[in-house]
Amino acid sequence: MDAEQARKLLAAERRELERTLDHRGREDDGENAGFQEPANLAAELYLDELDESLADDLRDRLAALERAEHRLAGGTYGLSVESGSPIPDERLEVFPTAERTVEEELALGERGAI
Repeated sequence: MDAEQARKLLAAERRELERTLDHRGREDDGENAGFQEPANLAAELYLDELDESLADDLRDRLAALERAEHRLAGGTYGLSVESGSPIPDERLEVFPTAERTVEEELALGERGAI
């Protein structure tokens, strides 16, 4: 993949992440009626945990984007960080922050499941 196309893909990924970060979080509806009810407390706890999980995912995606931008600047974008093998353009178009080939990702997942 040429550097210009890679820049466009990574810029689009950054815009998506920034838009998601801007719209993240729950809005307070201002109603406090029944707040101390157990069901309301459980729902509030669930929503807080969900929001934190989504925030963790966004931080991970942002870190992956920054690593991809660093690889692009260093001339190694599109090469596996594990083997140095080329990552197919089709994979990078769908997943611009890919760090490994599909086969390496699958092998990594299998090793992690052991």
